[in-house]
Amino acid sequence: MRAPVRHLILVLGDQLNHDSAVFDDFDPRQDAVWMAEVDEESTRVWSHPARIVTFLSAMRHFAEGLSERGWRVHYRRLGEHGATTLAEALDEDVRVLQPDSVRWVHAGEFHLEQALTQVVDASGIPNERCMDRHFLCTPADFAQWAKGKREWRMEWFYRWQRQRHQVLMEGKQPLGGQWNFDAENRRSFDARGPGWVPAPRRFAPDAITREVIDLVRERFAAHPGALDDFDWPLTATQAQMALDDFIEHRLPLFGRYQDAMWQAEPWLYHARLSAAMNLKLISPRRVIDAAVAALQAGHAPLAAVEGFVRQILGWREYVRGLYWLRMPEFAQENALGAEHALPAFFWTGDTDMACLRDVIGQTLRFGYAHHIQRLMVTGLFCLLYGVRPQAVHAWYLAVYVDAIEWVELPNTLGMSQFADGGRLASKPYCASGKYIQRMSNYCDGCRYRPEQSVGEQACPITTLYWDFLLRHQTRFAKHPRTALQWRNLQRLSAQETAAISAQASQLRGRIAMG
Repeated sequence: MRAPVRHLILVLGDQLNHDSAVFDDFDPRQDAVWMAEVDEESTRVWSHPARIVTFLSAMRHFAEGLSERGWRVHYRRLGEHGATTLAEALDEDVRVLQPDSVRWVHAGEFHLEQALTQVVDASGIPNERCMDRHFLCTPADFAQWAKGKREWRMEWFYRWQRQRHQVLMEGKQPLGGQWNFDAENRRSFDARGPGWVPAPRRFAPDAITREVIDLVRERFAAHPGALDDFDWPLTATQAQMALDDFIEHRLPLFGRYQDAMWQAEPWLYHARLSAAMNLKLISPRRVIDAAVAALQAGHAPLAAVEGFVRQILGWREYVRGLYWLRMPEFAQENALGAEHALPAFFWTGDTDMACLRDVIGQTLRFGYAHHIQRLMVTGLFCLLYGVRPQAVHAWYLAVYVDAIEWVELPNTLGMSQFADGGRLASKPYCASGKYIQRMSNYCDGCRYRPEQSVGEQACPITTLYWDFLLRHQTRFAKHPRTALQWRNLQRLSAQETAAISAQASQLRGRIAMG
């Protein structure tokens, strides 16, 4: 006979924080934790095997830790039950366990939150939605901040966050007398490259992870991506080690080179903490405090620390606020009318464009690319090419180990593809191949020339850039933040613009043919 359950605590794959409010008055004699692995979470988008392993192994480690405390855990493993969705699995177990109440924290995806709510409401069992302590701005706080504003801009939100949390502040003024150090944080490497950069700490798969890797290789064999280099942090202890390693070895130069790229150098000075943070293995407050402590100790300069803090206290919280404020409409937006299919080489890396070949190849190998590789290589190409933004969103959600919809969707649809028409970013992030040449060495070994827009050696990104300006001239020519960029069209003759349009059309035709 099953022991009665007072509170059934739902723990989703991205809610692996022991300090969650759902555990506040947990009584091992009366309460139980519910977790489940289901196929849909790996197949709704064609997920990279490393993404699947990251979620499943982190979940199993977390559940094992709870069990070692003597807590009751109802855990469904893939292959050991017939449910294909989390909602279906929850419905079955709620009927069997008949808890007095169900308790959970807001899911990280709109559709999942709706599905779970539907199941619990239909059961008639009382339920409690607990506050999510992981984040530094609640959806309600964000909605209040956004209310009545003609424009929403991350910069103003970031300053508000700095003030309310007293991060890098001297009273009411920013530390160092300025709010950001972007001018110091956009450097590229010279011709010598980055030199030796301490690689991030690796975490060799243990028995749990090896078992999950074997499962994923067998069950999701057709999914794109590799597992040979899998070494992500999967527990709170490992996440702390990864943070300590970043602070010690890479934070001091992170700001200066955070936008730089270099062939076959996937990590450079980046933290590689986003997956652990998004699974809630480590809190943003702890990460921010560690960076600020490094500044106070004289270990890292203000520009580096501010640039790092901005990504966490600013961007990360900002995109989450926008996601919950604007869903579900956000997911369907397509302000620029982009309708082309995602090129097939995004799933293979098989392209003669060196920048895309390197970034996509790296992505398929590790399930990772840093923010500029995502925004200004793969994202830039999709924007200029005119890929339907929902297809771009599905690809990003599928291939990166840190991808959870609340953070990935706004960054992709809003910032990268301008599909929201300027709600998140005031202007599209469009550039020619010269930007990539300036920030990397990708162009050095490429058959295309970034300064050429037509001809056999014309860089496809440069061709598509000028074509993008031509196609969207009416919309952006008088935009206060883009007028100067679009004014460059005036120096082109009618013959030149016709040649660019023709080359862009031929390029799309060739890529569409595979």
